[in-house]
Amino acid sequence: MELKELQKLVGAKIRELRLKKGCTQIQLTVKIIELGGKMDATNISRMESGRTNITLYQLHRISEALEIPMKDFLDFELPKE
Repeated sequence: MELKELQKLVGAKIRELRLKKGCTQIQLTVKIIELGGKMDATNISRMESGRTNITLYQLHRISEALEIPMKDFLDFELPKE
């Protein structure tokens, strides 16, 4: 699996879970900042579309803001090669 493919899978999962919480990208950004993190909505957009490689720390911040365990962001099936 290529890095870009993995980024897209993780990004799609972030988007799915964010939407399930009824949270916009802007609202998520505000929550992350309120928790002491640094993030902007453009970063969230790039992560969700798979255009950037998310760090574990960024995933941790998103996890905290959405009150979702980090493991849930990696709960997806890898495509068969």
